[in-house]
Amino acid sequence: MIFKRRAGIFGIALLVIGAVVAVYHMPASGQKGGKRGAGPGGAEKRVPVLVATAKSADVPVYLDGVGTVRALNTVNVRAKVDGELINISFREGQDVQKGYVLAKIDPVNYQAAYDQAVAKKAQDEAQLANARLDLERYMRLAASNAVNEQKLDTQKALVKQLEAQIQMDQAAIDNARATLSYTDVIAPISGRTGIRHVDEGNMVKASEAAPVVILTQLQPISVFFNLPQQNLPELNKGQSEAPLPVDALGGKTVLDSGKVVVIDNQVDQTTGTVKVKGEFPNANLQLWPGQFVNVRLLIDTLRNVIVVPTAAIQRGPVDVGTFVYVVREDDTVTARRVLLAQQDDVQSVITRGVAADERVVTTGFRGLTEGKPVTVSGEVCKGLDCWPTVARAPVSKYARSQPRLGQTSRST
Repeated sequence: MIFKRRAGIFGIALLVIGAVVAVYHMPASGQKGGKRGAGPGGAEKRVPVLVATAKSADVPVYLDGVGTVRALNTVNVRAKVDGELINISFREGQDVQKGYVLAKIDPVNYQAAYDQAVAKKAQDEAQLANARLDLERYMRLAASNAVNEQKLDTQKALVKQLEAQIQMDQAAIDNARATLSYTDVIAPISGRTGIRHVDEGNMVKASEAAPVVILTQLQPISVFFNLPQQNLPELNKGQSEAPLPVDALGGKTVLDSGKVVVIDNQVDQTTGTVKVKGEFPNANLQLWPGQFVNVRLLIDTLRNVIVVPTAAIQRGPVDVGTFVYVVREDDTVTARRVLLAQQDDVQSVITRGVAADERVVTTGFRGLTEGKPVTVSGEVCKGLDCWPTVARAPVSKYARSQPRLGQTSRST
Protein backbone atom coordinates (compact mmCIF):
# COMPACT_ATOMS: atom_id res chain seq x y z
CA MET A 1 0.00 0.00 0.00
CA ILE A 2 2.75 2.42 0.90
CA PHE A 3 4.52 1.67 -2.37
CA LYS A 4 1.38 2.24 -4.44
CA ARG A 5 0.69 5.54 -2.62
CA ARG A 6 4.21 6.81 -3.29
CA ALA A 7 3.96 5.70 -6.93
CA GLY A 8 0.69 7.67 -7.28
CA ILE A 9 2.19 10.82 -5.79
CA PHE A 10 5.23 10.50 -8.05
CA GLY A 11 2.98 10.17 -11.12
CA ILE A 12 0.97 13.27 -10.22
CA ALA A 13 4.20 15.27 -9.83
CA LEU A 14 5.35 14.20 -13.30
CA LEU A 15 2.03 15.30 -14.80
CA VAL A 16 2.32 18.77 -13.16
CA ILE A 17 5.90 19.24 -14.42
CA GLY A 18 4.90 18.24 -17.92
CA ALA A 19 2.01 20.71 -17.93
CA VAL A 20 4.29 23.59 -16.86
CA VAL A 21 6.80 22.76 -19.60
CA ALA A 22 4.01 22.62 -22.18
CA VAL A 23 2.63 26.03 -21.14
CA TYR A 24 6.12 27.56 -21.22
CA HIS A 25 6.78 26.40 -24.80
CA MET A 26 3.28 27.12 -26.10
CA PRO A 27 3.82 30.78 -27.29
CA ALA A 28 6.92 29.83 -29.28
CA SER A 29 5.28 26.80 -30.87
CA GLY A 30 2.14 28.80 -31.63
CA GLN A 31 3.98 31.32 -33.78
CA LYS A 32 3.59 30.74 -37.48
CA GLY A 33 6.00 33.44 -38.61
CA GLY A 34 7.49 36.79 -37.72
CA LYS A 35 8.94 37.86 -34.40
CA ARG A 36 7.58 37.36 -30.93
CA GLY A 37 5.01 40.09 -30.16
CA ALA A 38 4.35 40.90 -33.83
CA GLY A 39 0.85 41.66 -34.97
CA PRO A 40 -1.11 40.07 -37.78
CA GLY A 41 0.97 39.34 -40.83
CA GLY A 42 4.21 39.67 -38.86
CA ALA A 43 4.04 43.53 -38.65
CA GLU A 44 5.87 45.05 -35.69
CA LYS A 45 3.64 46.61 -33.03
CA ARG A 46 3.64 50.42 -33.07
CA VAL A 47 4.15 52.55 -29.94
CA PRO A 48 1.61 55.34 -29.32
CA VAL A 49 3.33 58.68 -28.63
CA LEU A 50 2.61 62.38 -28.30
CA VAL A 51 4.84 64.78 -30.22
CA ALA A 52 5.66 68.48 -30.42
CA THR A 53 7.05 70.48 -33.31
CA ALA A 54 10.35 72.28 -32.77
CA LYS A 55 9.98 76.01 -33.28
CA SER A 56 12.30 78.92 -34.02
CA ALA A 57 11.72 81.77 -31.57
CA ASP A 58 13.30 84.57 -29.56
CA VAL A 59 13.79 83.46 -25.96
CA PRO A 60 14.50 85.89 -23.10
CA VAL A 61 17.21 84.91 -20.62
CA TYR A 62 16.57 85.78 -16.99
CA LEU A 63 18.58 85.85 -13.78
CA ASP A 64 16.39 84.64 -10.92
CA GLY A 65 16.46 85.65 -7.27
CA VAL A 66 14.38 86.24 -4.17
CA GLY A 67 13.80 89.84 -3.17
CA THR A 68 12.48 91.86 -0.26
CA VAL A 69 10.14 94.76 -0.87
CA ARG A 70 11.06 98.02 0.86
CA ALA A 71 9.42 101.40 0.83
CA LEU A 72 11.27 103.99 -1.20
CA ASN A 73 11.06 106.31 1.83
CA THR A 74 9.86 105.69 5.39
CA VAL A 75 9.51 108.46 7.97
CA ASN A 76 8.75 108.20 11.68
CA VAL A 77 6.68 111.34 12.17
CA ARG A 78 7.41 112.67 15.67
CA ALA A 79 6.43 115.80 17.55
CA LYS A 80 9.10 118.53 17.47
CA VAL A 81 7.74 120.40 20.52
CA ASP A 82 6.14 119.41 23.81
CA GLY A 83 2.44 119.88 24.38
CA GLU A 84 -1.04 118.44 24.31
CA LEU A 85 -2.18 116.74 21.10
CA ILE A 86 -5.45 118.59 20.48
CA ASN A 87 -6.31 117.30 17.01
CA ILE A 88 -5.51 114.36 14.70
CA SER A 89 -6.55 115.04 11.13
CA PHE A 90 -5.66 111.79 9.36
CA ARG A 91 -7.18 108.34 9.11
CA GLU A 92 -5.06 105.26 9.56
CA GLY A 93 -4.11 103.97 6.11
CA GLN A 94 -4.83 107.30 4.43
CA ASP A 95 -2.77 108.51 1.48
CA VAL A 96 -1.51 112.03 2.17
CA GLN A 97 0.52 114.54 0.22
CA LYS A 98 3.70 116.25 1.33
CA GLY A 99 2.84 119.20 3.59
CA TYR A 100 -0.45 117.73 4.84
CA VAL A 101 -1.18 118.61 8.51
CA LEU A 102 -1.38 115.25 10.27
CA ALA A 103 -1.94 116.51 13.83
CA LYS A 104 -2.09 119.69 15.90
CA ILE A 105 -0.33 120.41 19.22
CA ASP A 106 -1.74 123.07 21.56
CA PRO A 107 -0.04 126.30 20.30
CA VAL A 108 -1.06 128.70 23.14
CA ASN A 109 2.33 128.88 24.89
CA TYR A 110 4.27 129.04 21.65
CA GLN A 111 1.99 131.76 20.26
CA ALA A 112 2.59 133.80 23.39
CA ALA A 113 6.36 133.40 23.04
CA TYR A 114 6.13 134.56 19.45
CA ASP A 115 4.06 137.61 20.36
CA GLN A 116 6.53 138.45 23.11
CA ALA A 117 9.44 138.35 20.67
CA VAL A 118 7.56 140.62 18.26
CA ALA A 119 6.79 143.11 21.04
CA LYS A 120 10.41 143.11 22.22
CA LYS A 121 11.56 144.02 18.73
CA ALA A 122 9.05 146.85 18.53
CA GLN A 123 10.29 148.20 21.86
CA ASP A 124 13.92 148.13 20.75
CA GLU A 125 13.04 149.70 17.41
CA ALA A 126 11.48 152.65 19.26
CA GLN A 127 14.61 153.06 21.35
CA LEU A 128 16.74 152.88 18.22
CA ALA A 129 14.66 155.57 16.51
CA ASN A 130 15.09 157.90 19.51
CA ALA A 131 18.85 157.18 19.69
CA ARG A 132 19.22 158.06 16.01
CA LEU A 133 17.45 161.39 16.55
CA ASP A 134 19.78 162.19 19.44
CA LEU A 135 22.75 161.26 17.28
CA GLU A 136 21.63 163.70 14.58
CA ARG A 137 21.35 166.48 17.19
CA TYR A 138 24.82 165.73 18.60
CA MET A 139 26.29 165.77 15.13
CA ARG A 140 24.85 169.25 14.43
CA LEU A 141 26.11 170.51 17.80
CA ALA A 142 29.53 168.96 17.26
CA ALA A 143 29.84 170.92 14.02
CA SER A 144 29.69 174.16 16.07
CA ASN A 145 31.77 172.73 18.90
CA ALA A 146 28.72 172.87 21.19
CA VAL A 147 29.25 169.30 22.38
CA ASN A 148 32.42 167.35 23.01
CA GLU A 149 33.56 164.47 20.82
CA GLN A 150 33.26 161.90 23.63
CA LYS A 151 29.50 162.37 23.98
CA LEU A 152 29.11 162.13 20.21
CA ASP A 153 31.07 158.86 20.12
CA THR A 154 28.99 157.47 23.00
CA GLN A 155 25.78 158.21 21.10
CA LYS A 156 27.11 156.54 17.98
CA ALA A 157 27.95 153.41 20.00
CA LEU A 158 24.43 153.41 21.50
CA VAL A 159 22.88 153.47 18.03
CA LYS A 160 25.01 150.54 16.88
CA GLN A 161 24.14 148.64 20.06
CA LEU A 162 20.42 149.11 19.47
CA GLU A 163 20.80 148.06 15.82
CA ALA A 164 22.44 144.83 16.97
CA GLN A 165 19.64 144.38 19.48
CA ILE A 166 17.11 144.63 16.63
CA GLN A 167 18.93 141.83 14.81
CA MET A 168 18.79 139.69 17.94
CA ASP A 169 15.10 140.44 18.27
CA GLN A 170 14.52 139.37 14.68
CA ALA A 171 16.37 136.11 15.30
CA ALA A 172 14.21 135.53 18.37
CA ILE A 173 11.09 136.17 16.29
CA ASP A 174 12.25 133.70 13.62
CA ASN A 175 12.94 131.07 16.27
CA ALA A 176 9.57 131.64 17.94
CA ARG A 177 7.82 131.47 14.56
CA ALA A 178 9.54 128.17 13.72
CA THR A 179 8.69 126.72 17.12
CA LEU A 180 5.09 127.83 16.70
CA SER A 181 4.96 126.14 13.26
CA TYR A 182 6.09 122.88 14.86
CA THR A 183 2.72 122.69 16.61
CA ASP A 184 1.45 121.55 13.21
CA VAL A 185 2.71 117.98 12.65
CA ILE A 186 3.39 118.03 8.90
CA ALA A 187 3.82 115.11 6.49
CA PRO A 188 7.43 115.45 5.22
CA ILE A 189 6.78 113.17 2.21
CA SER A 190 3.84 111.91 0.20
CA GLY A 191 2.81 108.45 1.29
CA ARG A 192 0.43 106.28 3.28
CA THR A 193 -0.10 106.58 7.01
CA GLY A 194 0.20 103.52 9.20
CA ILE A 195 -1.31 102.72 12.59
CA ARG A 196 -1.57 105.72 14.91
CA HIS A 197 0.69 105.47 17.96
CA VAL A 198 -0.66 108.43 19.97
CA ASP A 199 -4.27 109.33 20.61
CA GLU A 200 -5.78 112.78 20.71
CA GLY A 201 -5.62 114.45 24.14
CA ASN A 202 -2.31 112.93 25.17
CA MET A 203 0.81 114.89 26.01
CA VAL A 204 3.62 114.48 23.48
CA LYS A 205 7.27 115.36 23.84
CA ALA A 206 9.98 115.98 21.32
CA SER A 207 12.25 113.57 23.20
CA GLU A 208 9.86 110.61 22.93
CA ALA A 209 11.04 107.66 20.86
CA ALA A 210 7.55 106.61 19.78
CA PRO A 211 6.33 108.47 16.69
CA VAL A 212 2.85 109.86 16.21
CA VAL A 213 2.58 107.76 13.03
CA ILE A 214 4.84 106.08 10.48
CA LEU A 215 4.53 107.44 6.94
CA THR A 216 5.53 105.14 4.08
CA GLN A 217 5.99 105.96 0.42
CA LEU A 218 4.51 103.11 -1.65
CA GLN A 219 4.61 104.60 -5.15
CA PRO A 220 7.22 104.02 -6.43
CA ILE A 221 8.63 101.20 -4.30
CA SER A 222 11.92 99.31 -4.10
CA VAL A 223 12.86 95.62 -4.19
CA PHE A 224 16.27 94.44 -2.96
CA PHE A 225 17.64 91.08 -4.11
CA ASN A 226 20.99 89.28 -4.38
CA LEU A 227 22.64 87.72 -7.41
CA PRO A 228 25.81 85.59 -7.63
CA GLN A 229 29.02 87.53 -8.13
CA GLN A 230 29.66 85.52 -11.32
CA ASN A 231 26.91 87.59 -12.98
CA LEU A 232 28.61 90.92 -12.23
CA PRO A 233 30.22 91.37 -15.68
CA GLU A 234 26.88 90.87 -17.43
CA LEU A 235 25.07 93.10 -14.93
CA ASN A 236 27.54 95.96 -15.23
CA LYS A 237 27.68 95.72 -19.01
CA GLY A 238 23.90 95.68 -19.38
CA GLN A 239 23.31 98.45 -16.83
CA SER A 240 25.86 100.70 -18.53
CA GLU A 241 23.90 100.48 -21.79
CA ALA A 242 20.41 101.00 -20.33
CA PRO A 243 18.58 100.27 -17.05
CA LEU A 244 17.99 96.51 -16.92
CA PRO A 245 14.30 95.49 -16.82
CA VAL A 246 13.22 93.43 -13.82
CA ASP A 247 9.93 91.71 -12.88
CA ALA A 248 8.53 90.99 -9.42
CA LEU A 249 6.63 87.69 -9.36
CA GLY A 250 4.04 86.24 -7.03
CA GLY A 251 4.29 82.56 -7.92
CA LYS A 252 4.19 82.66 -11.74
CA THR A 253 2.19 85.91 -11.89
CA VAL A 254 3.98 89.16 -12.71
CA LEU A 255 3.03 91.58 -9.93
CA ASP A 256 4.87 94.57 -11.39
CA SER A 257 7.64 95.45 -13.82
CA GLY A 258 10.41 97.93 -13.10
CA LYS A 259 14.08 98.61 -13.66
CA VAL A 260 17.40 98.22 -11.88
CA VAL A 261 18.52 101.51 -10.33
CA VAL A 262 21.56 100.45 -8.27
CA ILE A 263 24.08 97.60 -8.29
CA ASP A 264 25.91 97.63 -4.96
CA ASN A 265 29.53 98.72 -5.05
CA GLN A 266 30.82 95.67 -3.17
CA VAL A 267 30.33 91.92 -2.99
CA ASP A 268 29.17 90.28 0.22
CA GLN A 269 32.14 88.04 1.05
CA THR A 270 30.10 85.77 3.31
CA THR A 271 27.65 84.79 0.56
CA GLY A 272 29.54 85.63 -2.64
CA THR A 273 26.61 87.69 -3.89
CA VAL A 274 26.03 91.29 -4.88
CA LYS A 275 22.98 93.30 -3.80
CA VAL A 276 20.79 94.83 -6.49
CA LYS A 277 18.06 97.44 -6.05
CA GLY A 278 15.10 97.58 -8.39
CA GLU A 279 12.47 100.31 -8.52
CA PHE A 280 8.84 99.61 -9.42
CA PRO A 281 5.98 102.05 -10.10
CA ASN A 282 3.60 99.90 -8.02
CA ALA A 283 0.59 101.54 -9.65
CA ASN A 284 -1.79 98.84 -8.41
CA LEU A 285 -0.16 98.49 -4.98
CA GLN A 286 0.69 94.83 -5.62
CA LEU A 287 3.98 95.24 -3.74
CA TRP A 288 4.04 95.90 0.01
CA PRO A 289 6.95 96.75 2.31
CA GLY A 290 8.37 93.65 3.97
CA GLN A 291 6.93 91.31 1.34
CA PHE A 292 9.04 88.51 -0.17
CA VAL A 293 8.80 88.15 -3.95
CA ASN A 294 10.52 86.19 -6.67
CA VAL A 295 12.54 88.39 -8.99
CA ARG A 296 13.64 87.81 -12.56
CA LEU A 297 16.04 90.16 -14.31
CA LEU A 298 16.19 90.19 -18.11
CA ILE A 299 19.88 89.92 -18.95
CA ASP A 300 19.78 88.78 -22.60
CA THR A 301 17.56 87.52 -25.43
CA LEU A 302 18.45 84.52 -27.58
CA ARG A 303 17.44 85.32 -31.16
CA ASN A 304 16.00 82.75 -33.62
CA VAL A 305 16.84 79.67 -31.56
CA ILE A 306 15.25 76.22 -31.73
CA VAL A 307 12.87 75.56 -28.83
CA VAL A 308 11.23 72.29 -27.78
CA PRO A 309 9.29 71.26 -24.68
CA THR A 310 11.53 70.18 -21.84
CA ALA A 311 9.49 66.95 -21.65
CA ALA A 312 11.14 65.88 -24.91
CA ILE A 313 14.68 66.00 -23.48
CA GLN A 314 16.08 62.62 -22.42
CA ARG A 315 19.32 61.93 -20.59
CA GLY A 316 21.36 58.83 -21.11
CA PRO A 317 24.74 57.60 -19.90
CA VAL A 318 27.68 59.96 -19.72
CA ASP A 319 28.93 58.92 -23.16
CA VAL A 320 25.49 59.61 -24.65
CA GLY A 321 24.41 62.74 -22.80
CA THR A 322 21.18 64.50 -23.74
CA PHE A 323 19.09 63.32 -26.69
CA VAL A 324 15.60 63.44 -28.15
CA TYR A 325 13.50 61.02 -30.16
CA VAL A 326 12.76 62.55 -33.57
CA VAL A 327 9.79 61.20 -35.53
CA ARG A 328 10.71 60.80 -39.17
CA GLU A 329 8.32 61.10 -42.14
CA ASP A 330 7.71 57.34 -42.18
CA ASP A 331 6.57 57.50 -38.51
CA THR A 332 9.66 55.78 -37.17
CA VAL A 333 11.82 57.31 -34.46
CA THR A 334 15.51 57.98 -34.29
CA ALA A 335 17.46 58.95 -31.20
CA ARG A 336 19.40 62.14 -31.84
CA ARG A 337 21.94 63.74 -29.53
CA VAL A 338 21.32 67.42 -28.83
CA LEU A 339 23.24 70.31 -27.31
CA LEU A 340 21.25 72.54 -24.95
CA ALA A 341 21.88 76.23 -24.37
CA GLN A 342 19.16 76.94 -21.79
CA GLN A 343 16.48 74.94 -20.03
CA ASP A 344 13.67 75.37 -17.56
CA ASP A 345 10.69 73.28 -16.50
CA VAL A 346 8.69 74.27 -19.61
CA GLN A 347 11.00 74.57 -22.58
CA SER A 348 14.55 73.92 -23.71
CA VAL A 349 16.71 75.81 -26.18
CA ILE A 350 18.63 73.53 -28.56
CA THR A 351 21.71 74.81 -30.35
CA ARG A 352 22.51 71.61 -32.25
CA GLY A 353 20.73 68.38 -33.13
CA VAL A 354 17.18 69.43 -34.10
CA ALA A 355 15.90 71.71 -36.85
CA ALA A 356 12.77 73.82 -36.92
CA ASP A 357 9.51 71.99 -37.78
CA GLU A 358 10.91 68.58 -36.84
CA ARG A 359 8.68 66.50 -34.58
CA VAL A 360 10.02 65.27 -31.23
CA VAL A 361 8.43 62.80 -28.84
CA THR A 362 7.19 64.28 -25.57
CA THR A 363 5.19 61.38 -24.12
CA GLY A 364 5.37 57.60 -24.67
CA PHE A 365 9.06 56.77 -24.32
CA ARG A 366 8.53 53.26 -22.97
CA GLY A 367 9.55 50.75 -25.59
CA LEU A 368 11.14 53.26 -27.98
CA THR A 369 14.28 52.11 -29.76
CA GLU A 370 16.15 53.18 -32.88
CA GLY A 371 13.87 52.78 -35.92
CA LYS A 372 10.83 51.83 -33.85
CA PRO A 373 7.54 52.55 -35.68
CA VAL A 374 5.18 54.81 -33.72
CA THR A 375 1.60 55.96 -33.84
CA VAL A 376 1.25 59.70 -33.24
CA SER A 377 -1.76 59.92 -30.96
CA GLY A 378 -1.68 63.69 -30.78
CA GLU A 379 0.52 66.76 -31.04
CA VAL A 380 1.26 68.87 -28.00
CA CYS A 381 2.23 71.82 -30.17
CA LYS A 382 0.52 72.79 -33.43
CA GLY A 383 1.09 76.53 -33.58
CA LEU A 384 3.21 79.43 -32.42
CA ASP A 385 1.06 79.92 -29.32
CA CYS A 386 1.40 76.37 -28.03
CA TRP A 387 3.05 75.18 -24.82
CA PRO A 388 3.19 78.42 -22.88
CA THR A 389 4.14 81.18 -25.30
CA VAL A 390 7.40 79.97 -26.79
CA ALA A 391 8.52 83.42 -27.87
CA ARG A 392 8.00 84.96 -24.44
CA ALA A 393 8.47 82.11 -22.00
CA PRO A 394 11.13 82.85 -19.35
CA VAL A 395 14.29 80.80 -19.39
CA SER A 396 16.42 80.95 -16.28
CA LYS A 397 20.14 81.27 -16.84
CA TYR A 398 20.66 79.16 -13.74
CA ALA A 399 19.13 76.12 -15.52
CA ARG A 400 22.07 75.09 -17.67
CA SER A 401 22.02 72.35 -20.27
CA GLN A 402 24.66 70.10 -18.75
CA PRO A 403 23.33 66.70 -17.57
CA ARG A 404 22.75 66.50 -13.85
CA LEU A 405 24.31 63.64 -11.92
CA GLY A 406 21.91 60.87 -11.08
CA GLN A 407 19.15 62.08 -13.43
CA THR A 408 17.52 59.45 -15.58
CA SER A 409 15.46 59.64 -18.74
CA ARG A 410 11.78 60.39 -18.37
CA SER A 411 9.34 57.59 -19.19
CA THR A 412 5.60 57.27 -19.19
